[in-house]
Amino acid sequence: MEFITSLEGLREHYGQVHDKAVRKELRALDHHARSFIARSPFVLIGSSDKAGNADVTPKGDRPGFVAVLDDTTLAIPDRPGNNRLDTWQNVIVNPAVGLLFLIPGMNETLRVNGQGRITADQSLRDRLAVDGRSPVTVMIVEVKATYMHCAKAFMRSGLWKPETWPDRASMPTLGEILRDQLALSESADDVDRSLDDAYAKTLW
Repeated sequence: MEFITSLEGLREHYGQVHDKAVRKELRALDHHARSFIARSPFVLIGSSDKAGNADVTPKGDRPGFVAVLDDTTLAIPDRPGNNRLDTWQNVIVNPAVGLLFLIPGMNETLRVNGQGRITADQSLRDRLAVDGRSPVTVMIVEVKATYMHCAKAFMRSGLWKPETWPDRASMPTLGEILRDQLALSESADDVDRSLDDAYAKTLW
């Protein structure tokens, strides 16, 4: 198998980029981007460490959980989790991040590229609290570029069409997966019950 190893070689396989695809990239959040973020309950965060090892993590909460502080600044709260901190640790050593905001049922997405920093500022954490529970920390993202992404990926995948979804019962539970991968002595049912208990008590 031969690999493409140059930008010139890559471009030979594609046509030139469309003018509108270039011009749609903005340097600040306009009212459309603000409106999208206010309605989004889910964002994917791409990051990488100092060595270039990549990571993508999902963040989900009530719509609008990512706060727009101004035209070039976002605040992403970090709720209780497993304390791996993959993305947060990456940002400490390499602040470049890529965000992909989704709205259920909408095939278009919003992309934001920028620089992240982590803060434990109490006033901001209090502002982003849910049911009286503040996030552990907050990622501040300085927006460098933002633009709408077209619908083709979601149209091809049929992601929002229930008739295309697999039967959940045909797939293993997380408890089954963790039992097998970690060679746990507990039963899959016990692991699932433990997970359900953690979800109920530490969602926020």
